[in-house]
Amino acid sequence: MRLLPWTGVDGKPCYLSTDDSDSLLSQLADDVEAAQLGSAEQVLAGAKAVLEDARAGERAVRFALTRAVESLGDVLRVAVSRGGGTSAR
Repeated sequence: MRLLPWTGVDGKPCYLSTDDSDSLLSQLADDVEAAQLGSAEQVLAGAKAVLEDARAGERAVRFALTRAVESLGDVLRVAVSRGGGTSAR
């Protein structure tokens, strides 16, 4: 069973049961995971910039932290999906 990089409408994890890693749904999941990892790299760079800016206000820091938490959740889900962890979010 593969943990997919999105949740159902009720917020519960979605899984894919297939032996075909080239199926359309498998390819879509791969594409979404790649986008999530790319986004996490951008969020990390932005958060570092905010933290390095001594003039950054509370709103900027809270925004950066919120985005970082979202990205960390996505990255952890990808890690679990690829066998690098044991739980999702």
